[in-house]
Amino acid sequence: MKQTNKLPVGILGATGSVGQKFIELLADHQWFEIKELAASESSAGKNYKDAADWFLSIPIPEQITEIEVKKCEPNLDCRIVFSGLDSSIAGDIETEFAKNGYVVISNSRNHRMDKDVPLLIPEINPDHIELIKKQNYDEGFIVTNPNCSTIGLSLALKPLLDSFGIESVNVVTMQAISGAGNPKKVKLDIDDNVIPLIKGEEEKMETEPLKIFGELNSNGITLSDLQINAQCNRVNVTDGHLETVQVKLKKEASKNEIINSWRNFSSEPQILELPSAPKSPIHYFEEDEFPQTKIHRNVENGMAVSIGRLRPDKFFDYKFVVLSHNTVRGAAGGAILCAELLKAKGFI
Repeated sequence: MKQTNKLPVGILGATGSVGQKFIELLADHQWFEIKELAASESSAGKNYKDAADWFLSIPIPEQITEIEVKKCEPNLDCRIVFSGLDSSIAGDIETEFAKNGYVVISNSRNHRMDKDVPLLIPEINPDHIELIKKQNYDEGFIVTNPNCSTIGLSLALKPLLDSFGIESVNVVTMQAISGAGNPKKVKLDIDDNVIPLIKGEEEKMETEPLKIFGELNSNGITLSDLQINAQCNRVNVTDGHLETVQVKLKKEASKNEIINSWRNFSSEPQILELPSAPKSPIHYFEEDEFPQTKIHRNVENGMAVSIGRLRPDKFFDYKFVVLSHNTVRGAAGGAILCAELLKAKGFI
């Protein structure tokens, strides 16, 4: 057997849409190697190629096809597990793994707002990983990444918060169908249609950034007082969430100052040169018609956000458009970047 210095990892919910994206992104990762795959009881005992209803555009990576799928029970031969479990079952399973000494890096919503669990975007709040020390799981712990639409918005807001302060935000999203799950199983009446409801999405966008931008202290996180109003829509594109954003700033800022704050933004993942980190987390486009979903969702392997159309707003101060890849930066890729930060900081 080929020897490797990579850390063995497992994937919970490996046959689902996020689980498949984890497999794609981890198949040739520099630091991590897929050792275990776990899913529902109906999939357990089967080889992955027989258990998964694979729908990604690439084939199942060859080294994954014959791995036996196991139940989502804490007896996997690895310490790190990435969770792509559905929120209907994720909470208890992730807790059980943490209690049994596993590092759980979750894309599910269940533990995001727990007071001792980091809600992590590595470029924004890397210091929040200190919350791990407050968890009572002995050797195990849980870290979560935010909702897919929250991540793109938060990365766009971070440089503005740091440079000018923000009083309030209004955001309207146009979200890809891949955010709803496996298209073979999730039936959306999306042809020639826009669906003006994504259950729970608006509440997540209005609350999660308050924790992400909150201040770490001895008691945990003091939530930000930022005011956010969100409206979320499902549109007929494959991947990529486009958001139109209005912001009211605390300090006056020129258009050039705002654009420069985006273009000059970098943070801990760039300093540490983490494998999945984009060289530039934010790309600003001068062209009036950019960013566009089909053209820009894969900028920097889908890990950067694209911004354009910055202009004055009659009721706020400025408005702009932000685009992010929902299944990469907004899901599996974002969670993997969290794991890379944890490794670089000595937590795993």
